[in-house]
Amino acid sequence: MSRKEWFRLDTAALIFPAIRHHNWNNVFRLSAEMADEVDPDALNRAAADLARRFPTFFVRLRKGFFWYYLEKLEKPAPALRDFAYPLTYMPAKELRKSCIRLFYHENRIAMELFHSVSDGGGASVFFKNLLVRYIFYKYGVVTPPQGDIADIEAKPSPEELEDGFYRFAGPKPMGRNEENSYRMTGTHDDTGFKHLVTGILPTDELIKKSHEYGATVTAFLSGVMAESIMKLQRRRVPEKMQKPVKITIAANLRHIFPTKTMRNFVLAVNPGFDPGYGSYSLEDIVRIISHQLAVDLMPQTMSGRIMTNVAPQRNPVVRLMPRFIKDMAMSMVYFSVGERKGSINISNLGQMTLDESAAAYVKRIEFIIGEQYTYPNNCAVASYGGRTYINLIRNIRETELERIFFSRLVSLGIPVEIETNERE
Repeated sequence: MSRKEWFRLDTAALIFPAIRHHNWNNVFRLSAEMADEVDPDALNRAAADLARRFPTFFVRLRKGFFWYYLEKLEKPAPALRDFAYPLTYMPAKELRKSCIRLFYHENRIAMELFHSVSDGGGASVFFKNLLVRYIFYKYGVVTPPQGDIADIEAKPSPEELEDGFYRFAGPKPMGRNEENSYRMTGTHDDTGFKHLVTGILPTDELIKKSHEYGATVTAFLSGVMAESIMKLQRRRVPEKMQKPVKITIAANLRHIFPTKTMRNFVLAVNPGFDPGYGSYSLEDIVRIISHQLAVDLMPQTMSGRIMTNVAPQRNPVVRLMPRFIKDMAMSMVYFSVGERKGSINISNLGQMTLDESAAAYVKRIEFIIGEQYTYPNNCAVASYGGRTYINLIRNIRETELERIFFSRLVSLGIPVEIETNERE
């Protein structure tokens, strides 16, 4: 029997197995609406091709004495008919079999991925390759390898498999000290149902309005979200007890450092403001967030943040600790530092593009991230074909945040079409 291929978890991936909970783990979703009904056989053939080209995606989570690791699957699990709401819980038993799910339903192809495998940036490249390979088998259309589309016959390069954090760690770690943020609460939905509200915006109108505020789309949407949370806090919390409002933004480090890694390569930054200092207009908030992002996303700043995460792995004492002790330590750090610093996540994949040969068969692409362990709302954004899809997910019954946020965009002159998976 040949020895099975396995991969070390990258630096960012180490935290996710350690903080899994019986009804929560870090899974995200990419989906595409196709031109006609999905052929599951063509989808499975496409997945089989990608398992050879992108081996780190078709893996299962395994436990070692010192660390978790990812073991390559002998073959991908067959695609399933989509059976429920997005991002149903992925239990440990399932992760031991596969860290990826492929779904189909009518015209929709969807992929759900455990975050230890990759981040949204790496997964979006993988997903585009899945779509063009599916289109090849379904329609016989060949998309040439260029940009994000890989040569399906080539072997993955060492750069695609690397832990980018190790390569770009700076000489000095950066401290983690920062103020805690306001945390939203609500009536928990005990059924486990994930409430999803999707706002669909014309991308050109969104870009135009962002530029009017002198900001990127991510900074502008973060500003509108921060203003919305500020209004929500004012309704719920006495003025003297109000806390800073900060937006956790997943920064794709591939835009800062030169790597094509398909593993995790993002870091979270938490720009925001303290309403205790006085009143802030939307212009003020967007300007604050834009300036903070400009500093946070400098290579020098990010290399220091990277080193903060890499340093413990280089410590010989930490390396020799049993895995269960590492799990406890990482959980303590995460729950004391990680989620307390932001009010909500915004993860923006940006513009998703496909070659003209494939784009005719793909009508829509969306990105959804799950809610966090200790706060109930999250936000994911992706643009495709001239439309931007903003997915707000929550595990509580209250809809206040969605109403305030999307109403504010409309008041700014951006038309918003709303869809929801809410049950009657």
